[in-house]
Amino acid sequence: MASLNDTHFELFDLPATYAVDSTALDHAYRTVQAQVHPDRFAAAGDAQKRIAMQWATHANEAYRTLRDPLKRGTYMLKLRGVNAGAESNTAMEPAFLMQQMEWRENIEDAAAAKNLRALEALLDELRDQERIRFEKLAGLIDSHADQAASEAVRQLMFIERVASEIEAQIEKLE
Repeated sequence: MASLNDTHFELFDLPATYAVDSTALDHAYRTVQAQVHPDRFAAAGDAQKRIAMQWATHANEAYRTLRDPLKRGTYMLKLRGVNAGAESNTAMEPAFLMQQMEWRENIEDAAAAKNLRALEALLDELRDQERIRFEKLAGLIDSHADQAASEAVRQLMFIERVASEIEAQIEKLE
């Protein structure tokens, strides 16, 4: 283990690219956890236990971040000094803003009508849009188009939020 200041990629000895080999990530995570898991330090002093806990926490956070494509994109932009999720940065392309309004209206209409099929269709549409944007995000990050990648991340954050709202509406109706 080099340092708690290593990037998540360095921690797991992975290339700092958007596409992550999930098998390699899983293997690297298990290897790191085997070295730093607090149970290995049960008989150690308090200082060593605290350090082991810090390493284990760092490894867990790094793993969760790299496993999740949206968190990974946000993290990679953060490494480059771009705060993609900044609450003050709400600028989005007009077409996406119009799409947001349309999705919101359709959700409200379907929920008011208790139309489960319409909600499921909207959720499918959002998942398709999410998949398309994740593919776009990969190319933007790897080509260092950071501002465009930042907008793609904000769009994906919105899509995930709305998808969660639809899932909640579907649960109510089921």
